[in-house]
Amino acid sequence: MKFAFSTNAFTNYSLTRSIEEISKIGYQGVEIMCDVPHAYPPNLNENKINEIKNSLSRNKLQISNLNAFTLFGLGDTYHPSWIENDKDARELRIKHTIDCINLAEKLGAKNISVEPGGPIEMSTSRNKYLELFASGIRSVLPQAEKKQIKVLIEPEPELLLESSTEFMDFMKEFDSEYLKLNFDIGHFYCVNEDPSALILKLQNFIEHFHMADIKNRKHFHLIPGHGSIDFRTAFAKMDEIGYDGYVTVELYPYKENPIGAALESMNYINSI
Repeated sequence: MKFAFSTNAFTNYSLTRSIEEISKIGYQGVEIMCDVPHAYPPNLNENKINEIKNSLSRNKLQISNLNAFTLFGLGDTYHPSWIENDKDARELRIKHTIDCINLAEKLGAKNISVEPGGPIEMSTSRNKYLELFASGIRSVLPQAEKKQIKVLIEPEPELLLESSTEFMDFMKEFDSEYLKLNFDIGHFYCVNEDPSALILKLQNFIEHFHMADIKNRKHFHLIPGHGSIDFRTAFAKMDEIGYDGYVTVELYPYKENPIGAALESMNYINSI
C-alpha cells in the first residue's frame, strides 16, 4: 500500500503550497479537495489545471483521490446533497460530481469520493431518500464510465449510508465497475463495526482508504495513534487482500497546524 495526505487539512494554504509540504514530509500521494479554496471546478481554467499538474510533477506526487464530498463552493460540508427535497439543489450536486469526474480525467486521477446520500430528515421516508440517491448516481455513472473514472461512495455516521450493510444493500441496485467504495476506517469504527473484519468483507468494493483515528466511537478525526483504532491489524488485512492502492490520512480538524499533523501521522505510520 501507499500513503497520501488530504489537502482538506490545508485550507489555510494554497493548493500548490499544500502539495509541496505534503511531499516534503514523505507522502507518496495527495488527495485533492475539489472545493474552495483548492480545486473547485468552476474556479479552474486550463492554466490553473496545468499549474496543479506541474506542481504534482515537480514534487513527485501522485493523486490518491479527488475528494468531491464537501461543497462549500455552493453550500457547506453536506449541502446541496444528493437527497435534497428540492430538485434544483439535487441537480447542483449532480453537476458538481460530473465536473469532478471531468477534472479527474484532466489531472490524471483515477477516482473521486462522494458523500453517501446526505443528512436525512425523519419527515421523509428512508426509501424515498434511497431512491433519490440512486437516481443521482445513475445520472453521473455514464460520464464516469465514459471517462473511466471511479466514483467512490464514502459511508459516514449520521448520513444516509452509515454501515457496511447499508452500503452493500445500496450497491445491489448497480452493476458497474466504476461505482466502488471509499473505505473510511474511522467512519466504520464510529458505527460500531470492526474495520479490520470489514476489509475482508468489502474487498471487492474497496478502491481507496481514508485513515484517521477515533476515540470513544465519537466522529472526530484524530491523528493516528491518538485514538483507539488498531491500525496494525487493519494494515495486515490490507496486505492479506493484496491491496496496493492508497491510504489517505484525512485530518481536516487540524487546519491550524496541518504540517505538524501530517508529520506526526507519517511518523506513526513508519513506527508500525
